Amino acid sequence: MYNRLLLLPDLRELLDVSDVAGLAEFCEALHPAAVAEVLEGLEAAESWQVLSSCSPVRQAEIFSFIDLPDQLELVETVPREQFSRLIEEMAPDDRVDLLERLDPERVDNLLPMVAQAERRDIQRLLSFPEDSAGSIMTTEYASLPAETTVVEAIDLLRQQAPDRETIYYVYVIDEGRRLRGFISLRELILARPETRVDSIMERDVISVRVDDDQEEVAQRLARFDFIAIPVVDEQNQLVGIVTHDDAMDVAQEEADEDAYRSGAVVPLEDDYLSTPLVTLAWKRGGWLIVLLFAAVLTALALKSLKQDLDADALQWMALFIPLVLASGGNAGSQSATLIVRALAISQFGREESVRVLVRELVLAGFLGGGLAILSFLTAMWFVEATVPQAAVVGITVFLVVAMGTVTGAMLPLGFRRMGLDPALMSNPLIAAVVDVVGVVIYYNVARIVVAGG
Repeated sequence: MYNRLLLLPDLRELLDVSDVAGLAEFCEALHPAAVAEVLEGLEAAESWQVLSSCSPVRQAEIFSFIDLPDQLELVETVPREQFSRLIEEMAPDDRVDLLERLDPERVDNLLPMVAQAERRDIQRLLSFPEDSAGSIMTTEYASLPAETTVVEAIDLLRQQAPDRETIYYVYVIDEGRRLRGFISLRELILARPETRVDSIMERDVISVRVDDDQEEVAQRLARFDFIAIPVVDEQNQLVGIVTHDDAMDVAQEEADEDAYRSGAVVPLEDDYLSTPLVTLAWKRGGWLIVLLFAAVLTALALKSLKQDLDADALQWMALFIPLVLASGGNAGSQSATLIVRALAISQFGREESVRVLVRELVLAGFLGGGLAILSFLTAMWFVEATVPQAAVVGITVFLVVAMGTVTGAMLPLGFRRMGLDPALMSNPLIAAVVDVVGVVIYYNVARIVVAGG
């Protein structure tokens, strides 16, 4: 076990005396993730001085564990020739993530210095749409011809292993690189040496298309509990694989986006502390303006309805406006949170949408009824409202909670049906919608029950 704070002074001492051998030993002795964590305490130029002391392979291993914002800052200090060598050693998906964030002109100047094979791979991966399977896949997969025998296959895998991200799943392809099947390393080891691979491989291959959404790819990988899943093009040619660690990154990224949107914040590309204040203000301010206008609609609704009620009615009704609106907004936010989360881990068809509607209607009855009774008793005991006034509060709470529950569940489903992200229907926006409708319901119930219609 290591302590970053204890190692940092020793590392600074090595830097002060320019002990290249000591820096190289430091990089080799610790796990790459541990080295990356210690480098967080250094300036970018110092971090590169440490990395430049070790081999390009070790540089790439350590660099992959550095957060992307810090990577971007670090590469600004790296000479172009050395950066090109680092790019060549990085995993295909990791280097594409980095290059996508760099200035296009700098990428164009860098690519001619990269080896031709890696350059073609980079250009191909960069051509895939953002957030697609192609944008997160790696081309470092193990493959075998269908007619290979087991003993030949093991020899081929021994040759491929140093340059492959994983060899536990081996994909069987034909001469046109079309995916024929797959076999696990365990099955190869246990099979007879003279057996042909195509006689023992799994032919029913679960794969994804190169243009499939990355969230769907991550869901499928999790559903089948695979280590990796093959990516094919429209001709069923194998073009790459998405590994479980990349799927975990996607799942975390999507969960972060949903969390941001549920709080009415445009998702951040980097972590909170790495995001400039101007960017934070922009990403938060847009939603706040939308919610401000929603609040204005609530005020306009109040203004248009108050003329139908006398001053006494307005006085006691004003006491319960926070209670009524909060009940509906909270119920809607709960439903929206549950449905957005459910949509994030599974697909809902028409049948599932109907089931959601039925379940939320039943829940609306239970929740609305319970809260209505509590609201009625609260109005009677604590505010000393009359029975008709307390009845207005109870009936309104029932209707608003029911409306909020159903609305909070169905709006995300509606967004999904329109091809939009359900998480765009944030909790504050749900609450704002319920507020406007809740005011109308409240005043109409009061007019019917208290004012006599």
